[in-house]
Amino acid sequence: MKKAIIGMFLCFATVQLSHAQAKLPNAATTSTTKEEQEILDLSKTKWTWMADKNVESLNGLFTENCAFVHMGGSWGKTQELNTIKGGFIWYKKAEVYGASVNIFGNTAILLNDIDLLAVVGGNEVVHAFMVTEVYLKENGKWKMGSLTFSTLVRPVKMKTNIPQTAQPQH
Repeated sequence: MKKAIIGMFLCFATVQLSHAQAKLPNAATTSTTKEEQEILDLSKTKWTWMADKNVESLNGLFTENCAFVHMGGSWGKTQELNTIKGGFIWYKKAEVYGASVNIFGNTAILLNDIDLLAVVGGNEVVHAFMVTEVYLKENGKWKMGSLTFSTLVRPVKMKTNIPQTAQPQH
């Protein structure tokens, strides 16, 4: 009897966990809520602002204690805005291949599977990343709390004249 109860509990837990999986960028398409679409649109706009070096708009998007994690280090809002404004990293083009949003109350976590064409230290480079963006809803408005670049092992898909062996110092 004890084994049967434990077995039923494990079956129930497995079913519950299978429904609790996060949405991932390469997962089968599911319906998107209005709030999730708002985050996806905001992220897309953010990539445009970064490419245009629009630090004024980015300043309004980033929370004061926003954290940025790059291949070469991590820093806060002021340094990120100075890095963009000064052209130390120019996020020239982000080609997004998949994106997903998971919302937990006033926190949204967005995952982007991208190829990033950037100019770093005067050199044009392209690299595959999974980018994690964390958004916080403050006074009814979404603001970015964190942006993290994680290197992907997949080949770059973006068509460029840059050798794919180039590794950014990002």
